[in-house]
Amino acid sequence: MESSGPHPAAGEIDRLRSALEAETQLRLEAQKQLERGSADFEEFISIASHDLHESLRVVGSYTQLLAETHADRLDPDGQLFLANMQDGVARMQSLLTDIVEYWSAVPVGRQQRRADMEGALSQALLFADEQLKADGAIVTHDPLPIVTGDFDTLTKVLQHLIGNAIKFGTSHPRIHISSKSGDRERIFSVRDNGPGIDPEFSDRIFGVFKRLHGKEYPGNGLGLAFCKKAIERHGGRIWVESRPGEGATFYFTLPSADPSG
Repeated sequence: MESSGPHPAAGEIDRLRSALEAETQLRLEAQKQLERGSADFEEFISIASHDLHESLRVVGSYTQLLAETHADRLDPDGQLFLANMQDGVARMQSLLTDIVEYWSAVPVGRQQRRADMEGALSQALLFADEQLKADGAIVTHDPLPIVTGDFDTLTKVLQHLIGNAIKFGTSHPRIHISSKSGDRERIFSVRDNGPGIDPEFSDRIFGVFKRLHGKEYPGNGLGLAFCKKAIERHGGRIWVESRPGEGATFYFTLPSADPSG
């Protein structure tokens, strides 16, 4: 006589299904808490930066006023001290700006849409126009596709990569940007004719506050760190291929706007 009760296998499947649903719910709740914590921290960074910027603005204004009205009364040491104060204020303001930009890479909760990389590049070149002219840099590019991402953030990524190539490049920087199709993604490259990077440092350069050069080059060591964080928040990856004396090519991937790749 056959048993009319539930089959043991069916009961095991129900138990596993319930356990999976419970685990999924826990993961979703943990993700929500992480997003809330990240949003709160970004808000804290924004508020703290605003207050610090305001204090630095006051210090900067008064040191500038002092330089304009009393510099002729200072001896050489006093003038040097004043100049160092002004330089320190400018450096701190730059650092705060970069920190806020780094922590706000792809703000939490912002919906990613179709982003035209041609438009992002045009915007990045517009922002970098003064630097391009000052260094006589030439930027060329192949047709760039539409991807899934945050337009403003991707504009900043291109701006940093172009600026980095100019800053550490030759006296006549040449930069070429192109892309190709990957597996449901687009692979972008930014190639320069600079001095190149020792492969030993290919990972280090993306670290926060990591610099391979001294203070003779401007910057706070956050540009490439921003690029890494921004690209990874888009679900992509970024890396560099280079040899000393042969220039460098930065690659990054982004989700294709076309589901078929």
